[in-house]
Amino acid sequence: MLRALLSGLGWRKGIWGCAFSSWQPHQPPAGLLSATEVVSHWTSVFEEKGIPEARESSEYIVAHVLGAKTFQSLRPGLWTQPLTPWQLQCIQELGSYRLQRMPVQYILGEWDFQGLNLKMAPPVFIPRPETEELVEWVLEEVTQGPRVVGAESSPLILEVGCGSGAISLSLLSRLPQSRVIAVDKGEAAICLTHENAQRLQLQDRIQIVPFDVTSVESWAHLLSWGPVDLVVSNPPYVFHRDMEKLAPEILRYEDPVALDGGEEGMDIITHILALAPQLLKDSGSIFLEVDPQHPELVGSWLQSQPDLSLNLVAMRRDFCGRPRFLHIRRSGPQCGSPVDAWPGRQPARVPGWHFYQECYLEGVEKTETLPQVGCFSQLPMTLSMGPILLLYWIDCRTLVLTVGPLVLEYEGKMDRDTAHQELMAKRRTEELGRL
Repeated sequence: MLRALLSGLGWRKGIWGCAFSSWQPHQPPAGLLSATEVVSHWTSVFEEKGIPEARESSEYIVAHVLGAKTFQSLRPGLWTQPLTPWQLQCIQELGSYRLQRMPVQYILGEWDFQGLNLKMAPPVFIPRPETEELVEWVLEEVTQGPRVVGAESSPLILEVGCGSGAISLSLLSRLPQSRVIAVDKGEAAICLTHENAQRLQLQDRIQIVPFDVTSVESWAHLLSWGPVDLVVSNPPYVFHRDMEKLAPEILRYEDPVALDGGEEGMDIITHILALAPQLLKDSGSIFLEVDPQHPELVGSWLQSQPDLSLNLVAMRRDFCGRPRFLHIRRSGPQCGSPVDAWPGRQPARVPGWHFYQECYLEGVEKTETLPQVGCFSQLPMTLSMGPILLLYWIDCRTLVLTVGPLVLEYEGKMDRDTAHQELMAKRRTEELGRL
């Protein structure tokens, strides 16, 4: 596992520094030693002590001290060049932390995630490589399938359980017009996300809010930017009975609250799903990382909660082939949101929502098909159920009609701005024709 976790490690100064005591039980043999020889020495030490991924651990520690991300990225000359006494001492100190089963990410104090260099510090949860796959899926859906997630390239995103900020900051960096609300119950996580946002100069597009999703406190303050397009989370999902089986690197150093999902690993997941309909826009989406046993459990739980209007629409496997990621979509009006006035006009402060009142469709009889004007392709049915009460856009290409008791949703042929211009031009032409 450590091999995958170490695949993107970045370098600056380690958080532990190199203030040494005279006790050095695993000092390499005397004489001038090259980086390659020191790696071999510490690999042997780690293997003798049962440290997982012994060679990878030693390579990353030596590379870090020499100012590189990976041992393989060192200039070839540095592999055989003798190390200085200071460098040997620093490697000795960092190696001693690894012997105590401290994760390499904490030892070096930094970690690369989605190409971003993030500060790491215990006990904040270390982002795993699987979570990079979750981010990639969200980006794929937002950029290639806006109708699926209800947003295009400028979504408003809520991350539940932000930890170091890895997911939120990755999405902000890849979606330049996006904004994020990141919440976590842990003070250390909130502080680290703040620090990483400043580090990456993304602080202007993120709100970082202390929030416990399991509490009964008001969630309304999370809507200061309006309803969200997406909820994304890598929640605690380890089955409680499996906690004691976790590696010492996890049990000794990472926050158990960020891992323990309760009896069936579903405690936080169900709280997120219960809260989401109050925060999501119509057709908004939830993306979750879960345990491989959870897709079936989540599907059954959603079926038992029809009032939430949430549907499991897709599942993806991780790079090991295990069911790991879920896409859940909301259908129907928001439930109890103070900014929601569905099916009437939404507040102007909610970004991305453009509304067109029934006056735009004056002259359309209830038994006619919708005229083919601009983005309006003919509907495959007649509007025989009643008058058109409302026309609005969910996103730039998806619009909704309420026709009597029916709610019809379909994708337009062009973006809403062009469609608006064509509609207004049509109306002006009609008005001129009546003069």
